Amino acid sequence: MPSIVLAGGGTAGHTSPLIATADALRRIDPTIDIVALGTERGLETKVVPEAGYRLELIPPVPLPRKPTPALLAVPGKMWASVTAARKVLDEAKADALVGFGGYVSTPAYIAAWRRKTPIIVHEGNAVPGIANKFAARYCTENVAVSFPGTDLPHAQYVGLPIRTAISSLDRAAKRAEAREYFGLDPDAPTLFVTGGSQGAQRLNEAFAGAVEDLRAAGIQVLHAIGPKNTLEVAPGRMPYVVLQYVDRMDLAYAAADAVVCRAGANTVTEVSGVGLPAIYVPLPHGNGEQELNAKAVVDAGGGLLVNNAAVTPDWVRATVPPLLLDRARLDAMSAAASGLIRKDADDRLAKMILDVVRSST
Repeated sequence: MPSIVLAGGGTAGHTSPLIATADALRRIDPTIDIVALGTERGLETKVVPEAGYRLELIPPVPLPRKPTPALLAVPGKMWASVTAARKVLDEAKADALVGFGGYVSTPAYIAAWRRKTPIIVHEGNAVPGIANKFAARYCTENVAVSFPGTDLPHAQYVGLPIRTAISSLDRAAKRAEAREYFGLDPDAPTLFVTGGSQGAQRLNEAFAGAVEDLRAAGIQVLHAIGPKNTLEVAPGRMPYVVLQYVDRMDLAYAAADAVVCRAGANTVTEVSGVGLPAIYVPLPHGNGEQELNAKAVVDAGGGLLVNNAAVTPDWVRATVPPLLLDRARLDAMSAAASGLIRKDADDRLAKMILDVVRSST
């Protein structure tokens, strides 16, 4: 019975592909022993157990991007985290470690390398992060990437694993059920606004200032604001549904005619995969990976790219109603987005992992 440890946490960008990969492994071989590795800081403490997988926690080791006094504490913290990761690998009798990047992956890579456990790296973004750059260069030749052209040694284009509830979604067939589920009008033009698993204050503020303008245009909104944010909207003639967290993202996509969202790899893959027209507002921090994540979809005409600073209530008033009320344009964007990005990456990565395990035994 193979034993696989999957390391990744923090945000949905790491946890969603981890869970999708775990599901694919179980579909191939229900006897596989799967352990997820995370830290107490991340979304994994909620979503991994809910998905039915065992989660083990190790101390987080944030890596400062610039020289600061915090850098001096990294070696000691890293050693403790590597030791904890090694303990999990030993107890699981791990045949392979799969890392999805983030704080948890670097100590896991080091522990697996020291243990001589085969390592598979999956990079979610078009621009790779520090942990996966390190592992691809020094720890392994088994590297899977989500987008063609990602600059990592040994990169193989596999795609980003997404849940089957999303990859198999028929939006039109689910539309009536989805709108009833969220308490939306069955026929009105519908916008989904989401800032990802943590929400986006810029999007929240811009749309809060344009609620009545959207209602006046006959547009209803499903708005996921993030678990730590608040937004109060008075009842009106068109529904404006505010949720802190959407636990049925498949139904949110099915309910919507278009989405305004960040451009994390998971979001871009899911949104374009289901053919949902999108206005991408890349996170203004990091190393520019979100803009590159969305580039292929935007270039093909399946989405629009808007600078974060430009998103204001006035921008919402000027941009959103003309798009949501133009059925022909939405249909063209949907057709352009569909089929651009692989939707079977979960199965591809699972097979890659099992091939590595078989070749090492």
